[in-house]
Amino acid sequence: MKAIQCVEWGLPDRLVLAELDPPQPAAGQVRIKVAAAGVNFPDALIVQRRYQIQPPLPFVPGAEVAGRVDAVGEGVTKFKPGDRVVAFVGLGGFAQFVVAPAVQCALLPASISDDVAAAFSLVYATAHHALFDRGALQPGETLLVLGAAGGVGLAAVELGKLAGARVIAAASTEEKLEAAREHGADATINYAEADLRETVKLLTDGRGANVVFDPVGGDYTEAAMRSLAWRGRLLVVGFAAGGIPSIPANLLLLKGASAVGVFWGEFAQREPAANAALFAELFGWLASGKLKPYVSYAYPLAEAPQALQALLERRVIGKVVLVP
Repeated sequence: MKAIQCVEWGLPDRLVLAELDPPQPAAGQVRIKVAAAGVNFPDALIVQRRYQIQPPLPFVPGAEVAGRVDAVGEGVTKFKPGDRVVAFVGLGGFAQFVVAPAVQCALLPASISDDVAAAFSLVYATAHHALFDRGALQPGETLLVLGAAGGVGLAAVELGKLAGARVIAAASTEEKLEAAREHGADATINYAEADLRETVKLLTDGRGANVVFDPVGGDYTEAAMRSLAWRGRLLVVGFAAGGIPSIPANLLLLKGASAVGVFWGEFAQREPAANAALFAELFGWLASGKLKPYVSYAYPLAEAPQALQALLERRVIGKVVLVP
C-alpha cells in the first residue's frame, strides 16, 4: 500500500510517500480501506517531535479516517467487511489501509460523506469535551472562541450555539470571520486589527466572557484571560500560534476564574463510557443536520506535506482531508 511516512523529525516537507505492507488486524481490531483521512494540527506537530505523543521512527501519521472495513480480527462481531466506518486511530491514517481497535470505530450513516466523516471526530469531540464537560457551558452564557475559523474553532462555534450560548468568534482575517458567522457566530472580532480585550468588553457591556475556548495560545491567552467574566473558565485547548503562554495566576484569583486543560485523546482512553456517550450525541446532531462540518479542500495522499504546511501557516478554514 501507499502511505505517508515520517522517517526523520522535522517540518512536513521531510515526509516521504512510501510503499509498505498493509497492516494485519490483531484480535479486537478491524482493517479499514481508507476513503478519506482528516488532517489535524497535532499531525503537523507530531512529525516535528513537538507533541505529547512521540512515537518511534519511522511511523505513519494521521489520527482519524473514514472508509470501509476490509478485514476483521479475532473476536470482532460488531463490524464486518464492507461496513462504512469512521475511526480514531491516533497514528497510521495517512495510508491506503489502517488498523483500528473496533471499540474506536463507529458505523457511518449513509447520508454522511467520507470527507465530512473524516473531518469530524477529533475537532467536534474536542470541542464537545471542552465546552460541556470541562467548561460547563450554560444557556445564556457568553462564549469567546479564539481561532474561530479553524476546524476545532468552527466546531466550538456550532456547539456553542447548540448549547444556547451567545458566541463571539475571534480570528485574524475577514474571510475567516465570515466563515464563523456562516456557522452561527453572533459577533466577531478581528484580533489582527482590534484590541481583543477592549472589544470583548464592548460586546459584553463590560461583563466579559463566561467561557473562553483557546486553541491558539501565544500572546492571545493573557488577553483572553483578562476578558473573562466573574467565575469565568479559560479552556486551554492548544497552541496553534506556537507559543505556550504563562498564565498569570493572580488574574484567576481576582476573577474567581478557572484555567482548565482540555485533552480529549486522554479523556477518551481513561473514560470510554463517557466518550461513547459524547459520540452518540455528536453523531445524532450530525445525522439530523444540526452540525455542518466544513471541508475546504481535499488533497491527494502524496500532497500530505502541503496540507500540513497549510495548517502550520494557519491558512486553512475549517478542515482539509487527504484522499488516498
